[in-house]
Amino acid sequence: MASSTQLDKNSVIADFKTHDSDTGSPEVQIALLTARIVHLTDHLRTHRKDFHSRRGLIALTNRRRKLLDYVKKHDLEKYKMLLERLKLRR
Repeated sequence: MASSTQLDKNSVIADFKTHDSDTGSPEVQIALLTARIVHLTDHLRTHRKDFHSRRGLIALTNRRRKLLDYVKKHDLEKYKMLLERLKLRR
């Protein structure tokens, strides 16, 4: 049973998958990372001194940045669509 604070990976994957069995495309990975980043950001707003989680958040944002750079290099239109759908500024 998943708690209300836990990330619902299946719904994120369903929203961003490119075909039926897609779970690892860059778009899905970026969407999952974004959901985890939002969750961790909310956590850090209430627990300001949790530096271990802050370090994890920085690692997640770096990984998302690298994946976004990969998508931008290979398909600019898909990159722009991702930024718009995830409401990321760049």
